[in-house]
Amino acid sequence: MLKYIFKRILIFLPTLLTISLVTFFISTNAPGDPVEQMMTTNDGEGASSKRANEEAYNQKRQELGLNLPIFYFAFTNAASTDTLYRIPKPAHRNTLSRLLNDYGNWDQISDYYYKIRGLEEKLADVKKDGYNATALIQLRESVNFLYRNTDKEKVKFNLDGIQKTMVEMETTIATADSEMPDSIQTERPTNRLVALNAPVQDLMNSYSEMQSSATKWKNLVPAFSWYGVENQYHNWFFGNKPLFGNGDGTWNRRGFIRGDFGISYKDQRPVSSVLIDAVRWTFGLSLISIIITYLLAIPLGIFSARSKGTAMDQIITTILFILYALPSFWVATLFVIYLCGGDYLNLFPAVFSPDFSGGFFSDVKEIVYYMALPLICWTYSGFAYLSRQMRGGMLNVLGQDYIRTAKSKGLSDGKITWKHALRNSLLPIITLFASVFPAAIGGSIVLEIIFSIPGMGKVGYEAVVGRNYPIVFAVMMFSSILVLIGYLVADILYSVVDPRISFNDK
Repeated sequence: MLKYIFKRILIFLPTLLTISLVTFFISTNAPGDPVEQMMTTNDGEGASSKRANEEAYNQKRQELGLNLPIFYFAFTNAASTDTLYRIPKPAHRNTLSRLLNDYGNWDQISDYYYKIRGLEEKLADVKKDGYNATALIQLRESVNFLYRNTDKEKVKFNLDGIQKTMVEMETTIATADSEMPDSIQTERPTNRLVALNAPVQDLMNSYSEMQSSATKWKNLVPAFSWYGVENQYHNWFFGNKPLFGNGDGTWNRRGFIRGDFGISYKDQRPVSSVLIDAVRWTFGLSLISIIITYLLAIPLGIFSARSKGTAMDQIITTILFILYALPSFWVATLFVIYLCGGDYLNLFPAVFSPDFSGGFFSDVKEIVYYMALPLICWTYSGFAYLSRQMRGGMLNVLGQDYIRTAKSKGLSDGKITWKHALRNSLLPIITLFASVFPAAIGGSIVLEIIFSIPGMGKVGYEAVVGRNYPIVFAVMMFSSILVLIGYLVADILYSVVDPRISFNDK
């Protein structure tokens, strides 16, 4: 058995690595920009505010390690560049990738991109007034459009619109200039537009050059880029911080395998701290529920099987079917409506807020007061299902030949049941036990939300809704690991209850 356990643990390693790869690449392709979620931007106008926001954005991106390549290597093509990951904004990187597919000439594409940025910076420098306010808004919208679109007809229409807006604005301002005294030449509105003419013309030329020098055939030529261990996946899973001492990088992480699960996008707390606060409630409820379920379900299933066909068996079967059919969220809602105040009984709290500061007996009272209703909802459905499974497993065993042989020898029903039949009837229960571990940690999203329990289910739901991906993917990784552990424990229990089951090589 020890040899088998060791082999299974060795198999866990590549399995865990595969799970981590899938989880990580899902996270890198998830929608949204984590840097923008965590940043507090400066809402002021002008070039200085824009540059301050960009500097803060780049600094936060570097702190998160998002300025690194995604993986150790990349299979690309001759049209692509190995430095695309350095472009800060995800939307901009996506646009550049599409342009590479359309034109295949990175030098001209990057020049076009930086010409857009140049025009954007000049627009930020132009002082807004009553003559150019509308035109500046239109130009900035056009620049944002170019950052996110690659369709040739739409881009061409947008560029023509920029030129048209410039002409209309110059005409409007020229009229205003003619009405101004010559003594304030430097304040003339026309002077504020001079800086825009060059970047607009450069943008037009750059776009034309990108189209005329297209080398789309480069997309068909394979290429390989090697980045080494300085990449996002390595730092996320293994960390870039040495096992002993401090790392030299600005983004020092111990990595997932050493307990560093990243930073929450919502409040910038360590994910490990968020999960520890949540898992104690979920694990506590689940553990009590599991103990109650197994202590009651197994004896009840055995009793029902031994009483097959009797009135008591039919009553038990009916009650278990009803319990299993009742949705836990519906029962929980009824409890809250009728037992938690309002227009009906006020026996239990509607909001989960226990106070564990009054000593042992007071704390026990708090636990019972706040956990009673959630525990009932957590337990009854699994209890009903497990009892039915135990009954079926026991009935199957009681019909075996060796049970009839034991009866013919004169053994008592109790001895036959508990000594000879119980072990084999537990095999289906052990199979179900494999799913207990992830359920004990993952919790129930609906029940935790209804009873306002700050457990893993509620935290996971809020993380998904808020696109707080570090928490989401940490929970995914833990659930996967617990599934592996659950199957290993189930295999061990198989051989414990039935010595005929052996995993050793023969």
